[in-house]
Amino acid sequence: MTMKTVRTAMVSVSVLALMASAGAASADSMDDLVAAAKKEGTLTTIALPHDWCGYGGVIDAFKAKYGIEVNELNPDAGSGDEIEAIKANKGNTGPQAPDVIDVGLSFGPSAKADGLLMPYKVSTWDTIPDSAKDADGAWYGDYYGVLAFEVNTDIVKTVPKDWADLLGADYKNAVALAGDPRASNQAIQGVYAAGLSAGAAAGAAAGEAGLKFYAELNKAGNFVPVIGKAASLAQGSTPVVIRWDYNALADRDTLAGNPPVDVVVPQSGVVAGVYIQAISAYAPHPNAAKLWMEYLYSDEGQLGWLKGYCHPIRFNDLAK
Repeated sequence: MTMKTVRTAMVSVSVLALMASAGAASADSMDDLVAAAKKEGTLTTIALPHDWCGYGGVIDAFKAKYGIEVNELNPDAGSGDEIEAIKANKGNTGPQAPDVIDVGLSFGPSAKADGLLMPYKVSTWDTIPDSAKDADGAWYGDYYGVLAFEVNTDIVKTVPKDWADLLGADYKNAVALAGDPRASNQAIQGVYAAGLSAGAAAGAAAGEAGLKFYAELNKAGNFVPVIGKAASLAQGSTPVVIRWDYNALADRDTLAGNPPVDVVVPQSGVVAGVYIQAISAYAPHPNAAKLWMEYLYSDEGQLGWLKGYCHPIRFNDLAK
């Protein structure tokens, strides 16, 4: 996910009926699902760095709760890479085939259309907003955040407040995206947000305006064409990184003042990005994948994301 470009408790009879009518898979009971998942023994994930949205703690808690091994593939992959991993491993039951994915919202409908996703509705399905899930259960929103500027204030003395500031002379060889916009949802949204800040209309116009902004940033000598990470921020090679606020806040905590980090939500072009969960239609461990989804969408799983500064999709339900 640094190139980058979630599943809960007892199932009621009424929810089971809803799942059946929608054609989505479900376990007869959580006990049956847990037993089937434990028999499979392993869950294969992809693109889940431990400092992203508190995933390190979430994965550890899942393993401790159910005794299932988690095989973690390519933590620095982007959303596009996750989709390609499903395509490349059709029929492969080995360790390189992901069971589950966590991708940007725009990747869900296309992956469903391509037949890459297995429908499944978790037992807390009704508490996920309709606007953030596929009606058939192919994909479902998990958490969201807002794009921000992560700034090493040991090096950058004038902290940028908005996108246009980044074009100034104070930011020579300083600004990087936290991913490759050809594959990373985070980076794609970084381009889109810059376009919105320039006054472009939402949609294709904002995308084009965003590309123009980065061309200008590059011409000014301010854009650094590498993937910005906590390490490059701390070392000073990318003292300004454009990334989700939850990642920036986690970096700030990890670095613990060495160097000091400011996290700034820009004044314009503010973009909130929703990520989604889905199970691969070719998952080698389908029951472990369903149990993972149940855990992620349980109160425990949602609070795990909240600890990682993410805004869990069931936040309103949790706050009742």
